[in-house]
Amino acid sequence: MWFLATIAVVVLLFTYKTSTGPDSSPSAEAVGGASTPGVVTGAPAEPGTSRGTGARSGSTVADGPVVQTKRGRVQVQAEISGGKITEITPLKVPNSNNRDSEINKNAVPKLRAEALAAQSADIDAVSGATVTSEGYTESLQAALDAAQFKARP
Repeated sequence: MWFLATIAVVVLLFTYKTSTGPDSSPSAEAVGGASTPGVVTGAPAEPGTSRGTGARSGSTVADGPVVQTKRGRVQVQAEISGGKITEITPLKVPNSNNRDSEINKNAVPKLRAEALAAQSADIDAVSGATVTSEGYTESLQAALDAAQFKARP
């Protein structure tokens, strides 16, 4: 009897899904709304706009595409001013469960800092957040390409 109960518990543990699906929580979609890259230059953007792109005076703001990863959707927005990446804002990151939220709470700031320091999307993945790192760099590179940003050697 104990043996059968142990097998049943092991089978249940292996079939348990830790997430109800990619980005099933509404808060993952709370910021931004564009699913394709967009670029706007010129007038200041209103904070919290849902159109997904905007610009501040003298800068270019570009949204990367939404990248679907096995943990959920990732999308970033890059601001370029004076030929430099001045800001990177995550628009979407996986957060459909506590594990995703905890991982990305630490990983996203590290990815941002590394990309700003490198002035490029060519950055190392954050240990423990490889999937998010890959989606982040893919979306960031597309945003930089859309803004026609060229890294200086």
